[in-house]
Amino acid sequence: MKRYLIGRIGQALLVLWGAYTVTYLILYLLPGDTLSIMLSASGMEADGLSAEDLAKARAYYGLDQGLWQQYADLLWRALHGDLGHSLSLNRPVTALLAERLPQTLALAGLAIVLSLLGGIGLGYLTAYLQWRPLKTALSRLPSLGFSVPVFWMGLLLIQVFAFGLGWFPATGSRGFDSLVLPAVTLAIPSAAVYAQVLQRGFQGVWQEPYIVTAFAKGLSRAQVQARHGLRNAALPILTLVGLQVGNTVSGAVLVETIFSRNGVGRLAQEAVLRQDIPVVLAIVSVSAAAFVVINLLVDLLYPYLDPRISHCPKVS
Repeated sequence: MKRYLIGRIGQALLVLWGAYTVTYLILYLLPGDTLSIMLSASGMEADGLSAEDLAKARAYYGLDQGLWQQYADLLWRALHGDLGHSLSLNRPVTALLAERLPQTLALAGLAIVLSLLGGIGLGYLTAYLQWRPLKTALSRLPSLGFSVPVFWMGLLLIQVFAFGLGWFPATGSRGFDSLVLPAVTLAIPSAAVYAQVLQRGFQGVWQEPYIVTAFAKGLSRAQVQARHGLRNAALPILTLVGLQVGNTVSGAVLVETIFSRNGVGRLAQEAVLRQDIPVVLAIVSVSAAAFVVINLLVDLLYPYLDPRISHCPKVS
């Protein structure tokens, strides 16, 4: 287990470094001049400044260095906990993340909880029901859930529950009420995936010998499904929880834009449009770190949930 843990931590560090490097190269290769974009965002034009002023500005922001010099400088400072300053907002990146991150964490956290409750609940109910018409109808809901575009679902929820019924605000970041519709919008695709995987898991579990033995002992269908079926049918969902973290983070960019929430998603969108490299790199690093940590925890939990799985090499 110790060797496995060291290997997984090494892989996690490689993922973080790879995400950081690829993001930097993509941003560097984007068309347009970073300084010109920054000046335009602040209401100024590069043509209105002298060559000397432009040179000073480039030197101040470190834009006069080469590709790899800038990369090495940013990476070295990031390794020491310094995420740099925003090129467009002229503020420490850590301060920007401290302001925006709680909003995104609240949105992602509630979305994950809703997706697990909704997806597992739907999958469990579908597996338990025996009336064929209703069972068939419920089994087709997951396909509808992850085939509908997120932006369309968000607009539909705004139209119905904000403008129509007036239950929740359409936009904003104040209070729990403003969090409900964005979280539901973000949760629906993941819940659909969980439900479909759980439905297929139960299809295989019902054929297992221990299920037949449980029925032979006189247990009811509800007891067999709760005590013996759910644990094994739900094991693939544990892996999906780790994978869905990435989808939740990427989906937050669109959802926060739709609902005008001041979270990391909107900050990332604004930083990309302005080619604010330090901000984008910091957001990607934080997102990748959350992704690898959760997947590492999932891998470590697997052997405890299913004793048949072991990371330790067998001795012949």
